Amino acid sequence: GSAVVRIEGYADERGTGEYNLALGEKRAQMVKKYLTVFGAPQNRIATISYGEEKSFCKEHNEECWAQNRRGHFVVVAR
Repeated sequence: GSAVVRIEGYADERGTGEYNLALGEKRAQMVKKYLTVFGAPQNRIATISYGEEKSFCKEHNEECWAQNRRGHFVVVAR
């Protein structure tokens, strides 16, 4: 089977939950756009936003927040 890459968009804890979900989605979509510009097939890239949920770093400071603003890649089976 063909593999699919899922780009998970995340945001830091600041802002409302709804706002952070939108930021995570925007971040994931921008990563997908970047990959497709360089030839990655759109139908093999999925996106999802987790906003501020599932944060990587649990501290409440700028260094930690920067780690939580990210696009995370996961390879999934199709």
